[in-house]
Amino acid sequence: MAKEVNPVFSVPTCDSCSKPAILEQAYSGRILCGEHMAKSVRKKIGRELRHQLKLPRDKDTTIFVAISGGKDSAVLLDSLVDRLGKRPDVTIIAGTVDEGIDGYRPPSLVCAQELCDRLGVEFITVNYPELSFKEMDEVAERIPNLSKENKKAPRMPCSYCGVFRRQGINHLAKKVGADYIALGHNLDDMAQTVLMNVTNGDLERTLRLAPHTATPVDGLAPRIVPLRWIPEQEIHLYALHRNLPLHHEECPHAKGALRWRHREMVAQMEADVPGTRHGLLRMADNIKELRDQVIDLGGNEARPAPPKPCEICGELTSGKQCKACDLRVLMND
Repeated sequence: MAKEVNPVFSVPTCDSCSKPAILEQAYSGRILCGEHMAKSVRKKIGRELRHQLKLPRDKDTTIFVAISGGKDSAVLLDSLVDRLGKRPDVTIIAGTVDEGIDGYRPPSLVCAQELCDRLGVEFITVNYPELSFKEMDEVAERIPNLSKENKKAPRMPCSYCGVFRRQGINHLAKKVGADYIALGHNLDDMAQTVLMNVTNGDLERTLRLAPHTATPVDGLAPRIVPLRWIPEQEIHLYALHRNLPLHHEECPHAKGALRWRHREMVAQMEADVPGTRHGLLRMADNIKELRDQVIDLGGNEARPAPPKPCEICGELTSGKQCKACDLRVLMND
């Protein structure tokens, strides 16, 4: 009987040094070890910060960083503190919106607090009841009956939570007088959003994509997204490389949401054609640049209408009443 031979597996080496590689970037052809992967991530973040974050010389700047306890916001906060934490003219404050999801949000808050303690960053929170919203566990429980009573009522928890969470982030940013709001959206997140907007024919949402440095709105701190060109996998590897405290669980209410389907679509397209995520985001940037060129040439009709205060809560909105108040009324009926 022939003796069974164990196959020999060879680990590729980094294309910048002789160390074992941990990442193959199919979209670029690079093969990187942990050290050079981290260097690549830091370089991309630095480039985006230089482009998105305009620090005035004559005044101090406060940056509010929305964190969740997950990998993306952990890498975002760690990177901002690393690059800007020693500047006397920059104050970094982090915060989490507690949606009221039992078994999911409490442990993530522990990770967020641990990260802030490690980095020496002030940490603040707000929960949905403090914003006059129902907690998400209650919202998810009531959705089936709401959908029966009102055919126009959203059928997925994410439709409520996304709106409520944005108001929570705005609330915390205003509380600390933030000049900028930093969000941890990675390349996969951005590509999914662009594809969702395309399939919905929603040009306006594409034009409103962060970063907002070049198109600030009076009354709102502009949002910056320094991780926008970094794939989710590389964010995760970088977080592990930096040994950051992470909460790994997915939200129990998220499954079945429209974004999950687009998440799968983008992942499959990227696997088939590496670079698809970059192409989707570049398309969105090109659309925004084209709009800006039209405005510069005198096409004021292309300029988005400035938001107005909601007649109920005072938050800025494009209509008479903001979406959060629409959903709040729906929940309280």
